[in-house]
Amino acid sequence: MNTTGRFLILVFSIAGLLLATESALAEGWSADQLAAALDNEGRAQADKDRDAARKPADVIAFSGIESGMVVLDVMASAGYYTEVLSVAVGEDGTVYSQNPIRMLQFRDGATDKALSTRLADERLANVVRVDGSMSEIDVAAGSLDAAFTALNFHDTYYMAGEDVAAAWLQQIFEKLKPNGFLMLIDHAGDPDQDNAKLHRIPKRIAVDLATKAGFVVEADSDVLSHPEDDKTQMVFAREIRGKTDRFVLKLRKPG
Repeated sequence: MNTTGRFLILVFSIAGLLLATESALAEGWSADQLAAALDNEGRAQADKDRDAARKPADVIAFSGIESGMVVLDVMASAGYYTEVLSVAVGEDGTVYSQNPIRMLQFRDGATDKALSTRLADERLANVVRVDGSMSEIDVAAGSLDAAFTALNFHDTYYMAGEDVAAAWLQQIFEKLKPNGFLMLIDHAGDPDQDNAKLHRIPKRIAVDLATKAGFVVEADSDVLSHPEDDKTQMVFAREIRGKTDRFVLKLRKPG
């Protein structure tokens, strides 16, 4: 075969691969596809090291978050999931990375500094940083495709109280489009334990308050399940940190 023939075969092969990838993304990410996309040179090794415990590719594949979506990362902290979501929604999507001011000031501003480093020089060009409360997010009601929050709900519930936690869920609900959804991840708690002290929360509390806010539980994944966790230890205990039993809820706003 001559050089021209080999070149044409290579061109058509690449074109076929791109079409196949675009088709897959149009149908949503598979865990393998997203894992490969997250394993890029620009992503910090520290984040990659956390992937084994957090399984972001599996979580996002379960969620159905896909290219082109507008997603809110609620209480994003230093932005680990903000970057995962940035990859998942692609250049045609947008991620709002939101943190309350008190969260940014935590530990002498460590969260603020870490997030600033992550977003420096428009490294994640599709991310909009929001420093402030939910009401300060410059998006219209009913405009978000999805929202995401990880390991935050228990603190909102125990530190601010049930009424504030309920209002927080209601604010997220109102920002979502009809048929939009919230992904909520948290440390599972045993109802018989002092969960405020352990930084855990029984899944039933999250489900009950989400339902009162108008959400419907569409799906519940065990992707972050750890049956060996007896739920009696504080989540920061050395032997259990990163290996707590976690529930993953997909909460849908009815259309």
